[in-house]
Amino acid sequence: MADLQDDIPATHEVGEDDCLPDDLRPAPAPEGRAHHPRARPAGELLERAHALLAGHPVADGYCGLPQALRRLPWYDLELGETAVDTDVPRLREGHVAALFWSLHLPEVRDGERAVTATLEQLDLVRRVVAAHPEGLRLVRTAGQVLDARSRGRVAVLLGPAPGAALGDSLGLLRILHSLGLRVLTLADTAWAGSSGLTRFGEEVVREMNRLGVLADVSGAAPDAVERTITLSRAPVLCSRSAARALRPHPANLPDELLTALGRAKGLCMVPLTAEQTGPAVPDVADHLDHVRDVAGPDCVGLSGTYDSGTVHPRDLADASRYPHLIAELLRRGWSETEVAQLTWGNIQRVLRSADFVARATQLRREASTARITELDAS
Repeated sequence: MADLQDDIPATHEVGEDDCLPDDLRPAPAPEGRAHHPRARPAGELLERAHALLAGHPVADGYCGLPQALRRLPWYDLELGETAVDTDVPRLREGHVAALFWSLHLPEVRDGERAVTATLEQLDLVRRVVAAHPEGLRLVRTAGQVLDARSRGRVAVLLGPAPGAALGDSLGLLRILHSLGLRVLTLADTAWAGSSGLTRFGEEVVREMNRLGVLADVSGAAPDAVERTITLSRAPVLCSRSAARALRPHPANLPDELLTALGRAKGLCMVPLTAEQTGPAVPDVADHLDHVRDVAGPDCVGLSGTYDSGTVHPRDLADASRYPHLIAELLRRGWSETEVAQLTWGNIQRVLRSADFVARATQLRREASTARITELDAS
């Protein structure tokens, strides 16, 4: 698989790889960044990272592969596909066991076209997974994620999808859920704006709780993020957000929202992009440190954002490179428990919590309906 790294287009990286990866070599710390003493040789750290990921693999919160595959006339993800950042061999090399496949299309923002584009992306994902049965499996629940892993398949979850695809219809939300949708993005909608959630927006969040669809607030206005965190009974996701205190990107979260997200047991999934986190592995690790410290170790996750048209930090050019990031975290003193939560445990908790809230909400509605019917009959 080493040859595949050389095949990645240069536009996907910042700088050139040396024989020893940059993320495993000591570098001068910029002003304000503390040096983390290296306790073990680089090779030992990388070996330890691979061993840890074998038991606690990566659940990647955002993959733009459906968008990338639209441009290819032919591909084989099980054999390996150098035209994209993500294929089955590299997922296995990077110890990725679960992926959220984005249904976003950057060129489609709103209106009837957003509905059509979302359904087309959903159909594409289904066809891609069906064409690669030895490597991929479409799943919905935390239990199905575990089952796919035990069978040697990479679990594919549908979402995030653009909230604009709903228009003003909860019916479309229910249809998308029936087709397997697990995450919906609230940003760039008329009902989740700078003044918070509209009345319809609040109904959307409540219906998502009932269905078990997770709310993704990355890129949403601060008031909308805060109101969603307060209103939602299920954990809230930030599928592509890092720390604004370290890098002032509009999709990154300020500390007050990270604190609120942590109190609500939500999940901030830090993207591996040069624009949001910085050009090198230590920069990404700085954001992970910060989110862990502010929101808590059970509220931080990973979002590769591969195949989404973004530039990635050095030595994180594709989905096979996760062990190099984990080696850096181990060098900084992250415990194995914290790493296991980051890569696998936290997203499993969020999925289970959303499923529990959905079942509880449905049971309450059924009990309420039965009680009303009983009273009417009497």
